[in-house]
Amino acid sequence: MYSEYAEIGGFDVRLSTQSRFDNKIIKKKHVICNRGGKQKKKSCDTLGTSGVRRKRNSNSRAIGCQAKIIFESVYGTPDYKVFQFDELHNHPLEKRSNLKKARQMSYSEKEFIVHASTSKIGPTMAHKLRASLRGGYEFVKPKVVDYKYLRRDINRVIGYKDAQMIVNTMNDRQAHYPNYSFEFNCQDDVLDCMFWADEMEKTYYAEFGDVISFDATFRTNKYRMVFVPFTAIDHHKKSVTVGSGLLSNESIELLLISDDLFTNTDFRKRFSKLVWDINMKPDVFEVKWGLLMKEFNLEDTRWFKNMFTIRDSWIPGYFSGIPMCGLMKTTLRSESMNSFFNTYLESGNLLLSFMINYDTAIQKQRNTQRDLDKASKKASYKMQTPREIELQASKVYTNGWDLYIVQHNNSKSDFKIEFKVEIKVEEKEINCSCEHFKRMGVLCRHAFTIIMRCGVKEIPERYILKGWRKDVISRNYRFSSVQSDSGDCENVKLVNDSYYSFESCLDIVRDDKKRLALFAEKQQMLLNEF
Repeated sequence: MYSEYAEIGGFDVRLSTQSRFDNKIIKKKHVICNRGGKQKKKSCDTLGTSGVRRKRNSNSRAIGCQAKIIFESVYGTPDYKVFQFDELHNHPLEKRSNLKKARQMSYSEKEFIVHASTSKIGPTMAHKLRASLRGGYEFVKPKVVDYKYLRRDINRVIGYKDAQMIVNTMNDRQAHYPNYSFEFNCQDDVLDCMFWADEMEKTYYAEFGDVISFDATFRTNKYRMVFVPFTAIDHHKKSVTVGSGLLSNESIELLLISDDLFTNTDFRKRFSKLVWDINMKPDVFEVKWGLLMKEFNLEDTRWFKNMFTIRDSWIPGYFSGIPMCGLMKTTLRSESMNSFFNTYLESGNLLLSFMINYDTAIQKQRNTQRDLDKASKKASYKMQTPREIELQASKVYTNGWDLYIVQHNNSKSDFKIEFKVEIKVEEKEINCSCEHFKRMGVLCRHAFTIIMRCGVKEIPERYILKGWRKDVISRNYRFSSVQSDSGDCENVKLVNDSYYSFESCLDIVRDDKKRLALFAEKQQMLLNEF
């Protein structure tokens, strides 16, 4: 009752002291004006602050206002009566729109702030976005500081329970979501590492897991744990996540190399050409490496010696016998994936916030793949030749790969490379010495040239790898999405349907002032009814 009176009058109230009987039953309650009480004295030596941490200079609203109401309990009953009422204030009253009660956030507004944070939108930017959507700051009752307070309060609720809450959440997913995997490890009761993969990620691994890339250098949370996404390449040549992990630390060894060396454009060009030449045989690589090290006096440089020792684990020429080895020749895939996740994740995230943002990023990734699948199935291709083999390729493959039905000519130089192509027409077997099919999973231009000359009208089925087909992912998985922990799925659907219905109605009546007024009136009636 007094709160309603204060709202109409133009001032905020707060609960002050309480007195109790010996049996701890409340005797009196003091409800005072929010500007009541005395301001705490602060002392600050402005001339000698070295080594002293300065306190934040926050403004105080307390100015000793005596306006209040005191309630006294009616003995023997649960009721209260007014014991004292002081009406006069020693300060001007405020507009209702500026009162603290008017700035209280609705559930939908709190939900907006939380949802905005899943896309790396902080409280300040969320307030700007809300104001833009509403048509101006005057239509957003809470202030920026209220948005910040909500974010702070959420972090306080999670607090030191962060690690236990994320483990409980992941265990709950494992218990209720089909084929969900989660593993974690602790050292001295501290979360040391964790790994997870859902049903869709496992499907991607089964179909596209020929070559996997991962980079353990990306930090995404306040505990500086390293985020490790495991990346594969799908049938659209796009990066997809097939599992993820968090590590508490990563061993890093710092090695110093002269800046002059990597600013030397001649060295960088020759070094890059040497390292990433996928057609270079291991024995040729070793000879050329030795000559390059000798020319630039790098034989005794520790980093180059170490990298040469483990050359069989990173030089493409040593992987030529491994199927699909040509899909990832550099770390660009991992760097690209880190950049993608960086648009959703913050280095100061709590683990629980990190997982919510991670789910949002995965939803975006899978939605992009669904869009590409739809576009690929609906696309119509302009045939470059009248040959049936090209028509078949357009029906089978996604539009991510280009098929070259041309003679191999080197336009940059007169130097010609000869590739030996062997074919058995009846057995539908073909082999090219360039080994493009082994490295990339698609027949090379040399093979296509020989196939057409021999009158073969269709690509042999054995050379159409499942990983590049349009129908690689079963329809059972086509519309699956990341499971969320937002509660009852049916309830979430009803909320989304209600939002959609409201916005659809608003779009219809937006330009008709009379119908818009009627719509607003009915909305208010419905609100009063509830």
